[in-house]
Amino acid sequence: MGIEEYGGGQQAADVLVVTTNDVPGFHVTRVIGEVFGLTVRSRHLGSQIGAGLKSMIGGELRGLTKTLVETRNQAMERLVEQARSRGANAVLMFRFDVTEAADVGTEVCAYGTAVVLSPAS
Repeated sequence: MGIEEYGGGQQAADVLVVTTNDVPGFHVTRVIGEVFGLTVRSRHLGSQIGAGLKSMIGGELRGLTKTLVETRNQAMERLVEQARSRGANAVLMFRFDVTEAADVGTEVCAYGTAVVLSPAS
């Protein structure tokens, strides 16, 4: 499994997503409001058994890592879709929130503030 399978980040070029409060060289012309992308993923039996065995000897739980990366990417894609559909071209103050969902899976929420940015004059 290559390192590219463990990465994430922005894929859409038309909606900028940043963790900062502003973007150098741009100013906010309109604040649209909070947007989020949410997904809940259950773990499959094979990865649960593998994770249990691996936890006895130590080391990275690669199957679970890959699942979490895929889950975070899906949540981010949903965030971008929501921002785009509301007329935003950027999401500021982007964050992830990850919690256990009733012991059956992992809930990942990507959230931020949808805005319209314009180049600074």
